[in-house]
Amino acid sequence: MQTDELADHLFASVLGALDVLTVHIGDQFGVYDLLHRDGPLTPEEVAERSGLHPRYAREWLEQQTVAGLVDVDDPVRPAQERRYSLPEEHAAVLADRDSPSFFTPFARMVAAAAAQLPALQDAYRTGGGVGWEAFGPLMRTAQADANRPLFLGPLAHDWLPVLPEVHRDLTAGGRVADIGCGEGWSSIGIALGYPAARVDGFDVDPASVDAARRHAASYGVGERVTFHLVDAAAASTGPASEVGGYDLVTAFECVHDLPDPVSVLGRARALVRPGGTVLVMDEKVPETFTGPGDPVEQLMYGISLLVCLPDGLSHPGSVGTGTVMRPDTLRGYAREAGFVDVQVLPVEHDMFRFYRLTLPDSP
Repeated sequence: MQTDELADHLFASVLGALDVLTVHIGDQFGVYDLLHRDGPLTPEEVAERSGLHPRYAREWLEQQTVAGLVDVDDPVRPAQERRYSLPEEHAAVLADRDSPSFFTPFARMVAAAAAQLPALQDAYRTGGGVGWEAFGPLMRTAQADANRPLFLGPLAHDWLPVLPEVHRDLTAGGRVADIGCGEGWSSIGIALGYPAARVDGFDVDPASVDAARRHAASYGVGERVTFHLVDAAAASTGPASEVGGYDLVTAFECVHDLPDPVSVLGRARALVRPGGTVLVMDEKVPETFTGPGDPVEQLMYGISLLVCLPDGLSHPGSVGTGTVMRPDTLRGYAREAGFVDVQVLPVEHDMFRFYRLTLPDSP
């Protein structure tokens, strides 16, 4: 990349960073929802209904319009008389929580990471870490909300049916252990897609487990989905079950965060019944490091530096995988945990890759 090209690239990155942080502000004050529901609105009306100070409301609306995110009816009118709205095509990105294009959780994630920059810099000097809980509710809800549309939609409708035996077992009332379930959307999505199935979700974060229980109750699956506050490496199959009782054991986008992935995968092998399935979903990064990479690899390295690697290294003895977990890395963990191999499944998604961990007694 030439000097001018690099300067242009970084300038565009600065503009993008500013957009992301201002999107976060708008999301936190509910302005996108307001503009979509009630717009067009004047700055004064936005201020009154959102809690923004009027002067900041006006500046934010103008900036969002200049950035092309928000529409203004008549830009030549006096500033306080201009009326702003959210274009319908932008609502899926900025206001619709069920849309697979919903973006504001990623802005929230960046803001939560930016707030921890002093702690991150200290970790970079010492080799220590910044634990998940230090990032607070912004990071926790960002992670949950980013994956929610996928887990409530394609997971049960498109992804799990790729494995006919899993689809058959869950349709017939099979049992699922969902390791690293976070706020529970993967567990809930499975329960919604398979009304006879029962799901146990496991996570070590108390706030996530509390939120997962609330979400399950709100979706009417609380009697079939149970969440356990426990380290998955020590997880049993629940109070009324035996080890080896699960038809499906899942680990959605969490293996790269685990300080001891081999122990957790070993526990997954113990939890699944003979002939059952262990399924891992993680980031779809290239299989090898080649230097300059595609946008997904760039994104995952950025998240790794600011979130996942510091979280992983906050635990003593951590292997420090980081977000960029390539297939051979997972294959090594799986074999050390007692699996024969790792099979990449034919699930098409821009961000995620799906793996079936092959058990010694698999056909």
